[in-house]
Amino acid sequence: MSSVSIVIPMLNEERALPALVAHLKRLDPAPLEVVAVDGGSEDRSRAIANDAGWRVFTARQGRGSQINAGVGAARGDLVVVLHADTVPPPDMVGVIAETLADPSIALAGFTPIIRGPDKVRWGTTAHNWAKTWYAPLLARPHLFLRGARLLFGDHAMFFRRAQFLESGGCTPDAKVMEEADLCVRLLDHGKVKLLRRTVETSDRRIAEWGALKANWIYFKVGMLWASGVRERLERHYPDVR
Repeated sequence: MSSVSIVIPMLNEERALPALVAHLKRLDPAPLEVVAVDGGSEDRSRAIANDAGWRVFTARQGRGSQINAGVGAARGDLVVVLHADTVPPPDMVGVIAETLADPSIALAGFTPIIRGPDKVRWGTTAHNWAKTWYAPLLARPHLFLRGARLLFGDHAMFFRRAQFLESGGCTPDAKVMEEADLCVRLLDHGKVKLLRRTVETSDRRIAEWGALKANWIYFKVGMLWASGVRERLERHYPDVR
């Protein structure tokens, strides 16, 4: 039986969830479970997750606290955090198990391809790839020299549950950049690796803001985090559903 748990932090995701439910049903091998952690949705998110047979929990709103709750409730030895608007490959579970069979890897993630209904956002896709390199180089150069990469939620990051808990997990109050904190913490347990395998994620922020504004916001939030500005960081990164 698979020991991979999928944790999905969600908030008002009724538009994205039906497609994700369909894709998760096609995973081969199947995961041990899907754990959805709701942050107070006011739409049908919880109902859709319940109908899909997922384990559904409620946590204080904010991806940091929601991810912590989901990993805490997970039954698998390995955990992947999947955003509701990100579509994994059918063999995701096998890829996770094979990657984490290497004890030198503490955390890894897929390469996201940002796609809309009628086109791929290649420019932002390339920027996101480059950011995994330049963000740690600028923000934590001493860790960059140790091989650190900074991955984010769209990368479908995965790790060993025991090491996540031992590291303290995500910053509980973090609503954005919680993944970067986790990469730094888990580096004490091994390497952070970006796989060449891909996932597809929604371009909804780019469609709302435009490509230039979206990439500026991504860069600005990252630099504020690197500078230690953590208070109300989410005000620079508004929700788009």
